[in-house]
Amino acid sequence: MDARLYKFLKYTAISLTLIWVFWSAYDSFFSARTPGDNDYHAANRLFEDEDYERARDAYQNALDLNPEHIHALRGLARSYLMLGQYEESLNEFNKAISMDPEFAGTYANRGILYDRMGSHQLALEDYVAALELDPEIAEGPHWLIRFLRNQPERPPGIVERANYLANELRKPESQQLLTFPEIDDEQRSYKK
Repeated sequence: MDARLYKFLKYTAISLTLIWVFWSAYDSFFSARTPGDNDYHAANRLFEDEDYERARDAYQNALDLNPEHIHALRGLARSYLMLGQYEESLNEFNKAISMDPEFAGTYANRGILYDRMGSHQLALEDYVAALELDPEIAEGPHWLIRFLRNQPERPPGIVERANYLANELRKPESQQLLTFPEIDDEQRSYKK
């Protein structure tokens, strides 16, 4: 190996290691944390591991410590959604929207909830609202998120679902086909 290349690689590795050490120290000891953040981060890990009951409890702990923790509120609503507790989920999504009406992800998730509840017109309205607030939400999960979730194919997104619902809702009710359980279950909640 060329001596200059070796030296460059060595100093790059040392620099990156030092940056990581300083960032870890800053994040652990000096960064501002609000009450409930630790429970919120633990809940996120549980949610990603698909342990929705424990995630729900951890999100609730974060909210007990800080009732204004909007991220924990959204997580609690998503956990209820994944557990099939739709009324509780709807209540939490509505609270989150009242606290932050400009966040598109909450509308997208409430649209998924309405879709699963069979309220397809309300789902379509929420999908459209989400897309108007943040058109980038149509792209769905980033490739890295899909890689970490072991999803090689891009899952169906809200644009496809909104278009499908709009077309189906134009048909007479007897001809509408609004659910495909196998495909609908692939739609994941949005998290930012």
